[in-house]
Amino acid sequence: MRIVIVEDNEALANAIAYRLRDRGHAADVLNDGASADRFLAQEGADLVVLDINLPEKSGLDVLRAMRLRDDGTPVILLTARGELSDRITGLDTGADDYLVKPFEMDELEARIRALSRRKNLDFASLETIGRLEFDRANRKVSAAGVALDVPRKEAAVLECLIERRGRIVSKAHLIEHVYGVGAEVEDSAIEPHVSRLRKRIADYGLSIKTARGLGYMLEVVG
Repeated sequence: MRIVIVEDNEALANAIAYRLRDRGHAADVLNDGASADRFLAQEGADLVVLDINLPEKSGLDVLRAMRLRDDGTPVILLTARGELSDRITGLDTGADDYLVKPFEMDELEARIRALSRRKNLDFASLETIGRLEFDRANRKVSAAGVALDVPRKEAAVLECLIERRGRIVSKAHLIEHVYGVGAEVEDSAIEPHVSRLRKRIADYGLSIKTARGLGYMLEVVG
């Protein structure tokens, strides 16, 4: 499932993203309300974890904009505000759940699971693309039930490209996904992984196109 995390505390946002990715979910991180509003309007999500106190545009304003454009994506609000009136305001604005900081990651995961059951969201970690199956939970690749030998970094590249299939993914984004946020890695470091992965998946109806100066895009070719 694709989860968007909107939180201006970068350490907390990255910790949530790491935990969710470790559980097999795709996670996008945004650190201000204006960027989140644009991203959600263009890209969408399966679920949003949204802080209320954000720079540029508040989480409540982001949520109002979602509901005004008839975006019913489930939203869990995060905030340091613990007063009853604040919780009521958030829920009345259209939030599906509300979590007060500080919180335990286990509780956030439990609330995501509970919300998924209420909204009938698909949390399946196994995804089929082309003639390959990708197991998000374990980053394993298989074809017709037979496991393929794909090194972990290449599997991470594939995961990132699958999340954004049909769209260009920058080298910087791939590096962040493969090596972690803030990793001091040159853009060229990702090129060998992409090259080897391209050869591995070519016989399974998938192609990695290069957009020079922009990044890469995964396509189903047959």
